[in-house]
This record gives sequence, C-alpha cells and structure tokens, in this order.
Amino acid sequence: MRAFLVINPHSGDDDPSPEDLVQAARAHGVDTHLLRAGDDAAELARTSGASVLGVAGGDGSLAPVAQVALELDAAFVCIPFGTRNHFARDVGLDRGDPLGALAAFDDDAIERRVDAARVDGRVFLNNLSFGAYAALVHRRERHRRRREALARARALLLTARHRHRVHARVNAEELTARVLLVGNNRYDIHLFTLGERPRVDGGELQLWAAAGLLPHTWQERIAPEFTIELEASRVRAAADGEPVTLEPPLVLESLPRALRLRLPRTLAGNAEKDED
Repeated sequence: MRAFLVINPHSGDDDPSPEDLVQAARAHGVDTHLLRAGDDAAELARTSGASVLGVAGGDGSLAPVAQVALELDAAFVCIPFGTRNHFARDVGLDRGDPLGALAAFDDDAIERRVDAARVDGRVFLNNLSFGAYAALVHRRERHRRRREALARARALLLTARHRHRVHARVNAEELTARVLLVGNNRYDIHLFTLGERPRVDGGELQLWAAAGLLPHTWQERIAPEFTIELEASRVRAAADGEPVTLEPPLVLESLPRALRLRLPRTLAGNAEKDED
C-alpha cells in the first residue's frame, strides 16, 4: 500500500509545524509533499500512484484531493491541520491532534464510507453557500491576496453594508434570500453558526435560506438533489469556505457513501455506532 500526503503549510498555527508533520508522516511510511505557490494538489494526488491519498490542512484544502480519491476509488485520509476543521470534527477526529490522525495511514486503520456532494463537477465535503456569506469569503480572499491586515473583519464590514439578495428557483420553486446554504447532510444550526452533523452518511442534502445575515428563522429543505436556477450567468459561491465561481443552472447532488475514509483504529467504536 502506497500512501501520499499533501500538506498545506499555510494552514494551522505551527503547533506542530509543517516540518514536524512531514517527519511524523514519514515515520508512518507516508510520502509527503509540502504545497508551494502554483502547485495543484489534485494533480499531485492524481499522479502520485498512491492507493491512499491524504490532506493535511483546513476544510478548504480537502475537496480537491477527495475528488481525486473518488475518481480513482482510492482511500482518503483527513489530517486536521487548519483553523476550524469541521469535517474532521464531524467524522470523530481530534482536531487538536494532527499527529495522532496520521494513524489512519497504518495497516490497522479502519475504513468508513461517508458521503460527498457535488455541484457543477466540483466536489465539496461540508457545504456550499451563496449570497452574503459567499460575498464575504470572496472579499476576504481578495484582501488576503493584497496582504491587508484583518482581512476577515474588513470583509464582514463591507458585506454588512450591502443588502445582498439571492433570487433563485430551487427545484422549480421561487426563493429569495440573503443567505443560501446547502449542506452535505444535516447540520445543527443556530443563528448563523453551523454546528455539528449528527451523521455524514445520510445520503441527503440540507438547504437553508434566510432573509437576514444573522437570521432567527431559516427555511429548510431536505433532498438528495437540488437544481438551483439563478438570474446571473455566473455566480460567486463559497465551497467549504473557499471562493468559487459557478455557472447556473446548478445541479447539487449527494454522493451517498462514495468516499472511502480511513480513520485511526481508536475510532472504530464511533464509526460502527454512526453506521447503525
């Protein structure tokens, strides 16, 4: 079994450092690659020849390599090495122990089938958003590229000044909202904060729409697939917190238990419980 790990050195807080992670991964027999400017993580994974593909980074780093794992029917490993690591949390990993997560590469690791989701040929693992939050993510990215301080705070302030609205048809029904979110499985949601997902193998998408930036009430819909028609020929969105531009009409679909996720043997009890 050959294993390959892509490491985003710009994720995390340097505890452990990217170099520490490289050394620890090699001790598990894993080939590693520290991403540099211009690198394509998906292409690196695709040409690695490995049967187990892993990513060390935040939520936004995972999907490109997960998509390659789906294409090649390779196993996938998530090493929580970012700021929030929502996917890692929802599959039971300790977000504070990226070195411990490397046990997913060991021979005694367990394999669990989990859902992915897809839109416009692009895989996402957590959620896809349109409207105010997507605008915030795009502004934050522009400010980050310009190396401006407090990019997130500036983006939030600029977004709050504008009354973004999404006018859409969702499965042929008219919908207008300031925030539109589609989750890969059901989230616990409180105001504008996404909580945990009770399961990541339910084979469904959850769509929420809200009129305000910090809403008290959401409209909710559950389906294995959504078709979203929008007025624009191109629309800004955020996939797993990363800025993307999509071309409507959009077909969002659940890919039930399509991803072969490897986890440390110590999580075997949790995995069996979740799949009941």
